[in-house]
Amino acid sequence: MSGENPVDSSAGRRGRLTRRQFGALSAGLGGVALSAGLAGPAAAAEPTVGACQPSVGAPKYQLRGLWIASVVNIDWPSTPGLSADQQKAELLAWYDLAVHRGLNAVMLQIRPTADAFWPSPLEPWSQYLTGQQGGDPGYDPLAFAVSEAHKRNLELHGWFNPYRVSMQTDPNQLLPTHPARQHPDWVFPYGPKLYYNPGIPAVRAFVQDAIMDAVTRYDLDGVHFDDYFYPYPIAGQTVPDAQTFATYGKGFASIDDWRRDNINRLVQEMGDRIHRVKPWVKFGISPFGIWRNASTDPRGSDTNGLQSYDAIGADTRLWVKNEWLDYINPQIYWNQGLAVADYSKLVPWWASVAAGTTCQLYIGEATYKVGTSGAWLDPAELSRHLTFDQGYPQVQGNVYFSAVDVRADKLGATSMLTADHYSHPALTPPMPHLRRGRPAPVPPIVSAHRANGGATLVLRAPGWDAGLRPRSYAIYRFDGIAGHSRCDFADATHLVAVVPVAGRTQSYVDTSAAVGRTYTYFASAVDRLSAESQPIPAILL
Repeated sequence: MSGENPVDSSAGRRGRLTRRQFGALSAGLGGVALSAGLAGPAAAAEPTVGACQPSVGAPKYQLRGLWIASVVNIDWPSTPGLSADQQKAELLAWYDLAVHRGLNAVMLQIRPTADAFWPSPLEPWSQYLTGQQGGDPGYDPLAFAVSEAHKRNLELHGWFNPYRVSMQTDPNQLLPTHPARQHPDWVFPYGPKLYYNPGIPAVRAFVQDAIMDAVTRYDLDGVHFDDYFYPYPIAGQTVPDAQTFATYGKGFASIDDWRRDNINRLVQEMGDRIHRVKPWVKFGISPFGIWRNASTDPRGSDTNGLQSYDAIGADTRLWVKNEWLDYINPQIYWNQGLAVADYSKLVPWWASVAAGTTCQLYIGEATYKVGTSGAWLDPAELSRHLTFDQGYPQVQGNVYFSAVDVRADKLGATSMLTADHYSHPALTPPMPHLRRGRPAPVPPIVSAHRANGGATLVLRAPGWDAGLRPRSYAIYRFDGIAGHSRCDFADATHLVAVVPVAGRTQSYVDTSAAVGRTYTYFASAVDRLSAESQPIPAILL
């Protein structure tokens, strides 16, 4: 630890521990390194808790996400043509809302229609920034978005739409330099929109190249797709890809099997390319909530809705079973008890699909439906969803669509959900399968003292110069002076904050610390995959 010792026989009054105090406090932590998601400097953390019984109401690991949509300016920017400063201010307001609501991740749409929210060499600037496709916004929105998200300890997942080219069908309304204009054979109109043809291998490669430009150049935490693959069916219309099938569909019994294979190839190749360049970047998809109905396929769910397997070429179950994804985030945008698609039946089905795989399960929640009709007139509907999810350990988080609806807080539903389920902070779920030999974080050096009416912790990162810089610190607080066991760290009951690392040395102020009360704090270093170092204690006398 760079020659620095977290114990100091002369430092007890300043909040650092005497050797005797440190020994007493640490004695109960002998099993903490591997059994509670914590690790020493040489071992990666595993999210297991052994014989501990963590509180389901205070999960230590939980993905809490917010979708921020840019297509047709749903969320951000609120309207095209805002100045750079106005766009930045709006995005920061969304981030601050996420933090206020106890969230820890944002899915920011940065390629809504074969365009870019960064200076891409392959695709034009998005029209949703300036109002004109190709218009330079005067700054790099993605660089700003990543930096500011990390300052707030929010994961930033870049949300990309693979095949949608335009919200209208006329290619001539695109820039002359647009790839769809340069390769008119790559696109087809369907309904009111223009799409890249997923059946053309060159299209699949180009889409991946466009996304990989952002992955390579920016510090993204994840790559996120939504539910758009082949277009959703429109009555009386047929996807115009019969000739493409004739050219590339040799060996397939049907055009539907070939379409699914095209999307399967996109998913598998995309994950492989991401992890080959940056093994730690998560790849996830948020598909339509129904794979297939049990009436069609006995492996399907007890539902009677549109089947994404058949309708849009999305074999989502296969992606999970083959572990091509790091997470699956199905849009279960229905209430409990709905006959056609019951939330209470779909969550267990998805949990059973994810069970035994490395693919984590997060549930997409329809915040936008609150206050509309039926069950959604009850402000407790969303909160009940999360209570229900507690019965399925495979469910490791929830994501809310969309930002404007979270902010609107109709019927007070978002406030209720936050109060019921997010009263404690949470780390994003660890992904041990992505670590690939990455060392665990080095434990911090920590001291505590009273200042400014609260408790101030000074945190130092001893591995800073060696490049072992943690992403954040997890801070736990216990009353009095006593030893603590690994099970005390198995849930978020004592977790008071997850603080982004801002430098080699920094301070954290616990304003809720009561005057005159003695506390024992523990601080651990946490990396971007939520591996956690051994917790280091400090006493506040």
